[in-house]
Amino acid sequence: MSSSIEAVRGMRDVLPDEQRATAYAQAALERTLAQHGYRLIDLPIIEQRELYLRKLGEELVGKVYEFSFGGRDLALRPEWTASVLRAYVANMQDQPLPLRLAYSGPVFRYERPQRGTYRQFSQVGVELVGGLTPRADAEAIALACAGLDAAGVAEYRVVVGHIGLIRELLAGLGLEERTQGILIWSMERMRADGVDAVRDLVGETVAAPPAGLALPAGLDDEQAAAWLLGMLDAMQIDLSTGTRSPQEVVARLLRKLRRGDPQPQIDRALDLLARLGQLRGAPTTILPQVADLIERSGLQSAAYAELRAILALLADHGIDQGRVEIDLGLGRGLHYYTGLIFEIYDGEQMQLCGGGRYDDLVAALGGRQPTPAVGFAYGLERVAAAAPAPPPPEERVALVAPVSDDDYAYALEVARRLRLSGFTATVDVRGRSLATNLRDAARRGVSFLAVVGAEERAQSSLVWRDLSSRVERRVALDEIADW
Repeated sequence: MSSSIEAVRGMRDVLPDEQRATAYAQAALERTLAQHGYRLIDLPIIEQRELYLRKLGEELVGKVYEFSFGGRDLALRPEWTASVLRAYVANMQDQPLPLRLAYSGPVFRYERPQRGTYRQFSQVGVELVGGLTPRADAEAIALACAGLDAAGVAEYRVVVGHIGLIRELLAGLGLEERTQGILIWSMERMRADGVDAVRDLVGETVAAPPAGLALPAGLDDEQAAAWLLGMLDAMQIDLSTGTRSPQEVVARLLRKLRRGDPQPQIDRALDLLARLGQLRGAPTTILPQVADLIERSGLQSAAYAELRAILALLADHGIDQGRVEIDLGLGRGLHYYTGLIFEIYDGEQMQLCGGGRYDDLVAALGGRQPTPAVGFAYGLERVAAAAPAPPPPEERVALVAPVSDDDYAYALEVARRLRLSGFTATVDVRGRSLATNLRDAARRGVSFLAVVGAEERAQSSLVWRDLSSRVERRVALDEIADW
């Protein structure tokens, strides 16, 4: 065992100076969100594991801190959106829409720590429930920019994508919905590893089953899953011994048993996605290229008009168009997105913020009716790192130094009076000499030293020394109230 006590590996200690910078950025962000009508909500750090497995996507699901306790499968919150929407479904469906909610607090992800990336970090963000595109989408992006402006982040750029546009184009090719999902959430993998890597992934996932291994006809996914569970149970196959839950195993089998799309359709889709993934740059350059690609493909896309409308509204919000970039290869990895997605980067290419539209999540979590929603989250520590150092605190700090033990109770009263007058006041608890207290005050940046001894007690006074000007004077205790 190490001879020293360490924080949990991958977590980190936030020391006072950094905490002050983080709190300063947090206050600026929260103040901006409140000024735009977003009300703070607070939620448990621990949630049901199933909440996050539904829509997070494979990459983030693998980073969830999960555990079992009291017969329940639980997880530490890896992001806020699913939790906020769960709370909305459970408690706020009777509220008038749109509903503007804000949040601020820690999240946990098991990933490799690196610059600006920690296993415990804080998110500050919003969910605009019931907000319709394009106005709500533009509001979300403009609000995210306003928060960065308030925090003092001078250089940043907004990268905009649109999952709905990609989904519409794939649907126009006649692909099954599950194949569309695999392709959409492989966009960034395609950019990193090439088309062949995604082609292999699709082939493994959606290929037709071997002859004789087919599901009964006419079953939807829920019925087919129940049928498979029954068959495996009848064969006395125990699914609870592996790393995946029985439901995950059955879902995987179900995907393999469903017949896939014809390979020519998949190849056409891969070619389309590869071309879309290359469309990255200024809106004035990229939008005409997107329109041309849609026309040449013989497809239709209402989402393209939606994207254009969002970008036009950003100009109405006063967003500098030079900050905005379109990237149709943007994926974000969270499977609940249905339309606009966006990320914001600082001048050193560190992501500060991300979000998008998720119109299906309320219904997926048991909402009474489909409800549109859009939101975003800042990585608080990253925003604090990108922002300038906060100004020094405007504090009047005093150290009260009792000359002897007999003077300690009187020193406490002096400190109390100073605090009532707006000072930050501490009392020497180590019984140090006056010379040592002077050195300690200078080291800590203390502004004033109040010395109290037998004479000061007898006269209800104190010796007040301004450490910056070195001026010293005797003042009456009652005089403090006038300061």
